[in-house]
Amino acid sequence: MGSPEYTTYPISVNTILGNTSDSFMHIENVTDSATQDVSDLMKFQEKYARIHGYVSVCVCLFGFLANIANIVVLTRKNMITSTNVILTWLAVADLFTMLDYFPFAMHFYILKDQDLQFPRTRGYGWIIYLLFHANFSVVCHSCAIWLTIALATFRFVCIWFPTRGSTYCTVMKARLCAAIIFCSVVILCVPNMIINDMATTKSNVSDGNITKQDTVYDAVYREGGAYLHIDKLNKMIQAILFKILPCFLLTVLTILLVVAMHRAYKRRMALKNQGRREESDRHGEHNRTTVMLLAVVVLFLLTELPQGILTIMGLIEEKFFLNVYQPLGDILDIMALCNNAINFVLYCTMSRQFRDTFVSTFCWFCPKSKPGWMKMKLVNSKATQNGNTMMTEHTHV
Repeated sequence: MGSPEYTTYPISVNTILGNTSDSFMHIENVTDSATQDVSDLMKFQEKYARIHGYVSVCVCLFGFLANIANIVVLTRKNMITSTNVILTWLAVADLFTMLDYFPFAMHFYILKDQDLQFPRTRGYGWIIYLLFHANFSVVCHSCAIWLTIALATFRFVCIWFPTRGSTYCTVMKARLCAAIIFCSVVILCVPNMIINDMATTKSNVSDGNITKQDTVYDAVYREGGAYLHIDKLNKMIQAILFKILPCFLLTVLTILLVVAMHRAYKRRMALKNQGRREESDRHGEHNRTTVMLLAVVVLFLLTELPQGILTIMGLIEEKFFLNVYQPLGDILDIMALCNNAINFVLYCTMSRQFRDTFVSTFCWFCPKSKPGWMKMKLVNSKATQNGNTMMTEHTHV
């Protein structure tokens, strides 16, 4: 394939979750002709980078526990539904994202070599890990995006077709959909895996009378020759299939879910007015579940839409990508990490079934009832026996 040319990754911090290899392009220095806004953005980037590692580690630690709890609760027998199957695999993707980002934040932010610019490192194992991280994090994050789209689609079908929705959206179809998403994303990320590489720099360092060789490893991606076509293909895949199209679909599905919920609400009110209270309550429970899932979709949209817009503008103007998108990389990363960890809070606050299952699963040591006297309530009722009316007492605990 010929001898490839190499482009170094940026000397400053950047987004790994959002940009993949594109985010590793060298950032040009802001010249005197640059605007004051760009200069301020660069300064903000440098200041936030000092705390980004600590914030990321805290979010990841919470995300570990939260997503493990999600997986355990959502796989209980009483929780197995097509929607919960997708939520389970979404929690798996989020969990792997956290597991992957935690050592990245620790080594390249908190424990980084102060005399080396990002992402240079003296550890061979760490540069191998960085190359793995650059690909694995994109796979996990992209799977989470498309699983969210599948979640919104399944829920919309169930609401819009209340009688046939359970037939269209079965547990088996949800599992098949998740498998297709994971396999497709891995295949689509192959070009990104091909162009990532590393470079080695060696220099002699004098320490008193002793001279030793210092080896520094750097993350790069290949350019030139056949790699040029692979790079173009990778940019198209990342921009269109993992950014622009998902943002468009999430926006459309959010609108459709809101319309479907309004339609379901009117149906529920009609049943209530007809005196069919049991059916009305059942529809109300479905609506509450939909509201929770809509919150999941909207939060994901709020995380991905800014990246989608910035990606489009970056494709149009390269300087915008280098001077605006890149400095916001860490902010986009922490937004994505927070979104990966927040679902547990949504489930607990908006789903009684999830709360009850969580308590019964993890709080088995808690007493079922408080010790002490049980409350008694006497209720008088009338009963008829042998044509005579008599008073009886029923005790309710």
